[in-house]
Amino acid sequence: QVQLVESGGGLVQAGGSLRLSCAASGPTFSNYFMAWFRQAPGKEREFVARIDRAGISAYYSDSVRGRFTISRDNAKNMIYLQMNSLKLEDTAVYYCAGDSRPRTYEYAVKSSTYGYWGQGTQVAVSS
Repeated sequence: QVQLVESGGGLVQAGGSLRLSCAASGPTFSNYFMAWFRQAPGKEREFVARIDRAGISAYYSDSVRGRFTISRDNAKNMIYLQMNSLKLEDTAVYYCAGDSRPRTYEYAVKSSTYGYWGQGTQVAVSS
C-alpha cells in the first residue's frame, strides 16, 4: 500500500506559478502510476495529469496541457505538479492519487481507477 500527503497549495495571482508536492510512504512507491486530480466547488473531481512508474511518459488533460508538468522522484518518494500560467478556473482542491496498473488514457482519466488518495491541497487563483 501507499499513503499520500499533498502540500504546496496556496493563493496565487492569475498568470503566476505554483508547485504542488505529494509525499508517498511505502516501500513499493516506484511500482505505482501516479496522478493529480482536482475538484472545484460544486463540480466533479477532474483528471489533471498522470505519470508512469519511471517518470518517462505522462498524460495531461486538455485544460492544463502546455501549462502544467507532472514529475516524480522515486528516490525521494515524491510526486510534483508544476503549474504555470495559472488561470482563475484552476482554482480547486488538488489531489494526488496512485494506481498499481498500466492504463489506457480512457481509464487513466477516471477517478474510480485509483485506489490510493491523499487528503488534498487547496489552490486558489485570484484576478
